[in-house]
Formats: sequence, C-alpha cells, structure tokens
Amino acid sequence: MFLELIALLTQFDSGFGVLNYLTLRAVLAMLASLLISLALGHYFIKKLHLYQIGQVIRTDGPQSHLSKSGTPTMGGVMILSAFIISSLVWADWSNHYLWIVLATAVIFGAVGFVDDYLKIKRKSSDGLSSRKKILGQSLGAIIIGIWIVTAIDNPIQTQLLIPFFKDIAIPLGIVGFLVLAYFVIVGSSNAVNLTDGLDGLAIMPVILISSALALFSYISGNYNFANYLNMPFMPGTGELFVICSALVGASLGFLWFNTYPAEIFMGDVGSLALGAILAVIAILLRQEILLFIMGGVFVAETLSVIIQVAYYKRTKKRFFLMAPIHHHFEKKGISEPKIIVRFWMVTLILVLVSLASIKIR
Repeated sequence: MFLELIALLTQFDSGFGVLNYLTLRAVLAMLASLLISLALGHYFIKKLHLYQIGQVIRTDGPQSHLSKSGTPTMGGVMILSAFIISSLVWADWSNHYLWIVLATAVIFGAVGFVDDYLKIKRKSSDGLSSRKKILGQSLGAIIIGIWIVTAIDNPIQTQLLIPFFKDIAIPLGIVGFLVLAYFVIVGSSNAVNLTDGLDGLAIMPVILISSALALFSYISGNYNFANYLNMPFMPGTGELFVICSALVGASLGFLWFNTYPAEIFMGDVGSLALGAILAVIAILLRQEILLFIMGGVFVAETLSVIIQVAYYKRTKKRFFLMAPIHHHFEKKGISEPKIIVRFWMVTLILVLVSLASIKIR
C-alpha cells in the first residue's frame, strides 16, 4: 500500500525513492509491527482481564503451573494483527507471496481461535478435538499448497534443496511437492503449539528462525548475492524479507509481555498460525530441511510426545516424566526460567549452524 504513496510522492521529489529500498522497508516494517504490538499489549491485556478470557491450566500438569490459571490468553490475535497490518503497509501488494503468507496467518489463526474459544467457553483445557483440529489444519495446508503450486514459474521451486551441498536438489514434481508442503505446514504448526507451554519458550525461537529466513529471502531474491553464494535465484522472494521482518517485530512486541512471568499467553490462535507461517515461508524459499534444523527445539518437543504416547501404549509406562519434554525437565526440578533460556540458546546455535550452510555450500 505504501509503495503506491511513495510512487506518487516521488513525482514531486525523487528523494522519496529511497523508501522503495527493500532493506529500509524491512526495517520500517519491523519497527511498525513492534510498536503496534507494544501499543496493543496493555489495552489487550486489560480487555482480556475484563472479559475473563484467561488460560485454563491442565490439572495433570506441573503443580507450579496452577498459579498461571486465569492469565489472559489468545495473545496471538495481538501478534497477528501487528504482523498483518505492518505487512500490508510496507510490503508490495503485487507480490503473490505476500498474500500466500497472510492467508496462512488468517486460516491457521482461525483454527486456533476456535480452539481457544471452546476452551474458554467450556472452562476446560480441551478445545477442538484432535480430529477436528487436524482437519482444519489439513484443509488450510492443502489450500496453501495448491496456491503455491499455481504461483510456481521456475522448476527449482518444486525441488528439495539439500543444504551444505552445492547444486544438489531432489526433483519432487507437483504431487511430491504438495505432499511435502502438507507435512511441513501441519507438522510445524503443531510443533510450535506443543512448545508453547512455558513463558516465552515458543516465541523466541520464532523470532530467531524468522530472522534467519529473512536473510535467506534477501539472498534468494537478489541475483548477485544468490549467484555468489551458490543459492537458487528466485525472483520475488526478496519481498519475504519485509514480511519476515514484520513477523520479528510483532513477535518481539509480544515477548515484552510474554517473558517470565508472563502477563499474557499467545494461545492456539498464535502458536498454530506462527508455526504455519514459518513453514510456508521456508517452503517458498525451498529451505524445508533448514527449517527442520533451525526448529530443532520444536522437533524435540514433538518427538517427545510421539515417543511418550507410543511407549505408554506398548508398556503402560512413561518414557519421560511428562511430555512435552520441557515438562520433563520441570519434573526433574529445573526452574522454568532456566529451561526457557537454555532452549533459546539451543535454537540460537541451530540457527547459526543453518546460516553457516550459506557459505559452506
């Protein structure tokens, strides 16, 4: 939207043309979403308190979490609002990647919103049934996957790129691409949802991974950088740099209120949407494997639940003291802030390893 205004202003003074630069728009998008998120925070928290929209805590969870009961939830609405508004203001409306990512935010945010609403209405930790939640996520993933396919105009966009190796890519074809996209989107959405169990635990990895994807998008969308670093050049993906920056800003604003002890939780409306957004951006950049590496904490949380369920069904015993795995560490007596910061550090290390792939290849 702002690009149209810039074009108009440039007719009167060429100096306004500097606002067309991708890097400047990315910085402004991040600042805008950060300020919007901070501005919405106190107002949103007060309204949630007023309408008694608070978190319902699992009775079988760690006893230390019972004190968090009633903490305002559905803060994901705040994140998504800041992210969408900033993206619409600073990103290029003619770029179809913008609309794909925003549609992802809306669809998966809607699934999470219904889940949160039912939990609050029933005053229970049970919202949508697992079957209905997966159905909603599956429909969203299929819609987004087909949309991406219709926007593909380069064979490289249906190949699976292997990081750390030069010129190694596995052709997937349209069907293979859709299958991969489905599992990456649904898997990432649920992984972030499972991780969102401690104050600030999920949002910082989202910030770190979004920052890394921003760098990948800037390189992929620039012919000179992509050629120099042996990465595939994909025209238009540079606009994802602005979108990722807006996501970082909105998430940082939320972290201001979500850091320990949290004043607000993101709820499923936030976690399901954020996981899907990261997945879709990674798919558009053909960096699904690196998303798997950078999101190692998300992967570990998901695997811990799968292992726990499978092991219990087989032996009627628990493999972990409690799943997801962050609760296992709580049961072992490690304090919540220490678990959170250590998980952040692990994510930072994995993100740095992924960024190293740029030069190693």
